[in-house]
Amino acid sequence: MTTTTAPGARSSPAPRTGTGTGTGTGGRGPAARARRRRMLHWIAVHAVALAAALFFVLPFLFVFLTSVMGDDQAMSGELWPTQWHWSNYVTVFRTPGFLDWWKNSLMYAGLGTLFTVCSAVPVAYALARFRFRGRRTAMVLVISTMMLPPQVIVIPMYLVWAQQLHLSGTLWPLIIPMAFGDAYSIFLLRQFLLTIPREYVESAKVDGCGELRTLLRIIVPMARPGIAAVALFQFFFCWNDYFGPQIYAAQNPASWTLSYGLESFKSAHSVDWNLSMAATLLVMAPVMVIFFFAQKAFVEGVTLTGVKG
Repeated sequence: MTTTTAPGARSSPAPRTGTGTGTGTGGRGPAARARRRRMLHWIAVHAVALAAALFFVLPFLFVFLTSVMGDDQAMSGELWPTQWHWSNYVTVFRTPGFLDWWKNSLMYAGLGTLFTVCSAVPVAYALARFRFRGRRTAMVLVISTMMLPPQVIVIPMYLVWAQQLHLSGTLWPLIIPMAFGDAYSIFLLRQFLLTIPREYVESAKVDGCGELRTLLRIIVPMARPGIAAVALFQFFFCWNDYFGPQIYAAQNPASWTLSYGLESFKSAHSVDWNLSMAATLLVMAPVMVIFFFAQKAFVEGVTLTGVKG
């Protein structure tokens, strides 16, 4: 017998199974689990990143909050200022000699960075592009000077600068040697210049460019990330240098830098934690601002350096 369906009546759909096209419950299950795993992975990664960020940010936040506290609150266990004393920064700036320390640090870091870059670029270019006898020996000598601690040569260098040239009590014994190259800067720039294709140099020579013009017109613009990394490294070193000014400028307060003068400031205000923190923040501020605006070139230069040996 055959059964007939009444006109207008709808036939019930056949039950769906988990197999087939994957549009049923069985097909949605693996996709939902994959999305859930991706979400859990995203949460875990960002939680770790947030914890690491807090680990680095909280000390700076503590320094800032303490710098705007009053004298009584800074010595207490309170973490949030009841009143914001922005005058602490004015007090620090009015400290005798503080502005001179700023000028000396800017001169030391600025001239030191300029001399280092101008002297390291030609040497790095020669070691990276020229083929001459003893090139590897010269590179080994440059690297070997990086292994020599500065404390080993400080006594003979001090005798030369103080007794022979009579430049003790100034920062020139620290600035002038940078005009003759820095081993770490030469090595870093040489590794970066090796990543620049040789075809650019050969094309410039075909067009009639000499070595100096090729260096200034072709190599230097292409090596800006590496030069920026070297400049930032050298600026940070000079700005934070404590050992050098202690050796050569300790006897002359007019030649102190911020790194050395800050120690004297903290000794004079040993119980004024708010003023000490305000001075510390003012010393750190230029470095933080410079790195914030130049971090892209800095990271790019460090990342591309060392690709070739």
